[in-house]
Amino acid sequence: MKSLGSGKLASGDRVQLTDHKGKMYSFYLQEGGQWHSHKGWINHSEIIGLDEGSTVESSSGTKYQVMRPLLNDYVLSMPRGATIIYPKDSAIIIGFADLFPGARVLEAGAGSGALSISILRAIGTGQLVSYEERAEFFENARSNVRNYFGHAPENWRLVNSRVQDGVFDGDFDRVIFDMLAPWDALDVAYQALKPGGVLCCYVATTTQLSKVAEAIKSSLRFSEPESFETLLRGWHHEGLAVRPMHSMNAHTGFLLFTRKLPEGTAPIRRKRRPSKGYAEQDLNQEAE
Repeated sequence: MKSLGSGKLASGDRVQLTDHKGKMYSFYLQEGGQWHSHKGWINHSEIIGLDEGSTVESSSGTKYQVMRPLLNDYVLSMPRGATIIYPKDSAIIIGFADLFPGARVLEAGAGSGALSISILRAIGTGQLVSYEERAEFFENARSNVRNYFGHAPENWRLVNSRVQDGVFDGDFDRVIFDMLAPWDALDVAYQALKPGGVLCCYVATTTQLSKVAEAIKSSLRFSEPESFETLLRGWHHEGLAVRPMHSMNAHTGFLLFTRKLPEGTAPIRRKRRPSKGYAEQDLNQEAE
């Protein structure tokens, strides 16, 4: 079984049927198989051999457009236990962490494997080592990645352990932490990264963001951390009626990026002008 592919649809491919309301149904094709819904059935043999984008019709006459699912479709429909890193965030991680073909990447917190899939697509012949402490998430990640590519990628090593228990020797280009307390693993990130290598931390709350940012600064081992969140808003367009959608994909998590400095090199910290209220508070304290 696999989701990644091109050309004519074949047995073992994951396909996605979309009806006139935009509702999508995903399943794997198999010889002699049959897909059922409340709107009738379709024999898999009617889909096998078709080009993507073809129209198929159920026994009740309902028409569907058939495609292979895109990465974001697969990620949002695959089985998961841990909360996934959503496509809008994984796309930003790939770009802002500057993942490149041939890169060696260390990932802590594989979860359901969503980010692992994106990383493997981006690094090409590079290597990804993913750590996942919880056994049930470990198995889920392994299954989801295998079902996407059709096999377990040879350049991917999934480890059922805490990343803090690993031994590293400064040969990774990028480190990505999707974990509850990334500040507890900063020593690991420093040991694993090459000088100039990028550390990305994905956290859910402002408390976590503040704690990991301050831990990075106080370590004096990394560059000035930068952080942000991504907000994705869809738009409605029907003729001249063009407006933003009433709902949007807003906060899912915070992304923080920093880079490893060479041993013995002190970071140059940003000097920011304090806010008016903060400056007045300092003057009042000095007067007292």
